[in-house]
Amino acid sequence: MPWTFRNAPSTSDTLMFEKILIANRGEIAVRIIRTCKEMGIKTVAVYSEADADSMHVQMADEAICIGPPPSSESYLRIDRLISAAEIADVDAIHPGYGFLSENSHFSEICEKCNIRFIGPSSRAMEALRDKAVSRALARKAGVPVPPGSEGTVESEEEALSVARKIGYPVLIKAVAGGGGRGMRIAHNDISLKKCYHTARTEAETCFGNSGVYIERYFENPHHIEFQIIADTRGNVIHLGERDCSIQRRHQKLIEETPSPLIENKYKDLRKKMGRAAIKIIELAQYNSAGTVEFIVDDNGNFYFLEVNKRIQVEHPITEEVTGIDIIKQQILIAMGEPLKISQGDVHPRGHAIECRINAEDPYDDFRPSPGRIEMYYQPGGRGVRVDSHVYSGYSIPATYDSLICKLITYGRDRREALDRMSRALGEYLIAGIKTTVQFEQSILQDPDFRRGVYSTGFVDQLLRRGSQ
Repeated sequence: MPWTFRNAPSTSDTLMFEKILIANRGEIAVRIIRTCKEMGIKTVAVYSEADADSMHVQMADEAICIGPPPSSESYLRIDRLISAAEIADVDAIHPGYGFLSENSHFSEICEKCNIRFIGPSSRAMEALRDKAVSRALARKAGVPVPPGSEGTVESEEEALSVARKIGYPVLIKAVAGGGGRGMRIAHNDISLKKCYHTARTEAETCFGNSGVYIERYFENPHHIEFQIIADTRGNVIHLGERDCSIQRRHQKLIEETPSPLIENKYKDLRKKMGRAAIKIIELAQYNSAGTVEFIVDDNGNFYFLEVNKRIQVEHPITEEVTGIDIIKQQILIAMGEPLKISQGDVHPRGHAIECRINAEDPYDDFRPSPGRIEMYYQPGGRGVRVDSHVYSGYSIPATYDSLICKLITYGRDRREALDRMSRALGEYLIAGIKTTVQFEQSILQDPDFRRGVYSTGFVDQLLRRGSQ
């Protein structure tokens, strides 16, 4: 029997949204606006002073400035977002990804203000409030987790005890946030002492939470995640996996679906990992779209990492192979609609790849490259999708992350998707700033990547080869 929220909306509680505020910026705000327009829903953009000329501001039906450039004074200010929502008289708020998207307090404030939060309930967020709590939930669901601490590690002495018990190398990880921040690898007692304090300091600075936990570090594993969708009536499905192993400093660069590792080597893992993902989501009584992340070793053993309680940056590749608009599903669930898709209705077809194009210099330690885009021409043609907020003359602010766009290609098989991506990267023209376009082109031409033989250490290995 599917679980049901005690406060789940009944059929009579279904609310048709007329207006949604998007509490975010950049390409994800543009992405949400597009789906809202298709659904006949009006949109309200919020923006900082640095984003006055951003595309999402121009595309929305209304736009409200919420503060100066620092995110701490704009996109992270719950009071200003709620004030904007009340002024614009919106029905709901979509948080996108990053910023406040996984903040249970923000979700709770929206609920108290009678504004639907387009994401999981505050209670569901609390059930998965940080990575340490999520690990405990995964254990309860019978899903394997990497050996490590039972919860947060409160002292250097405790950290040493845990590390010696599970064996080096170990990974010290912030319980909050993501993007590779608050994470350090320790190979011995000396480095553990230093990394423990460094990780805590960085976690406190980035997330306002210095809590860390420790787990065994797997050398060059595969990073594979499952996209899930769950409504408020206990219906949960997954939309297949994405391989996110091409990354640097734990930040993803290229993602694809299906995973070459699973397709070529461990096809039985798809059902096992899909079932595991659903078990965790059911136990948390989670609603909305979300992602369950795993690592897989070379022997086909998988371990739970975390649940991302929001839309993922790489969600478009899943949309391309399934034909399902995940943002639309989020909105319908927030309206109180039950899922109209069962697991048997999900039939991924073909192959899709996403390259994150960043304003960075990959040959100078990925140094950010903010500035004015002097000329911009984006690729097109069959099987090419570009999710972006930039244009000729737009200035990339130094205040936020460096993502320029997500370039997605689709093909009948992996080779066709790769060939289209290579062609599309060759067409891309972004003048005036440094970008990752050429570096990602070099990844696509690498023989090992073409064969689908890679892990999370691939980018570092490629950079080392290039410097020799």
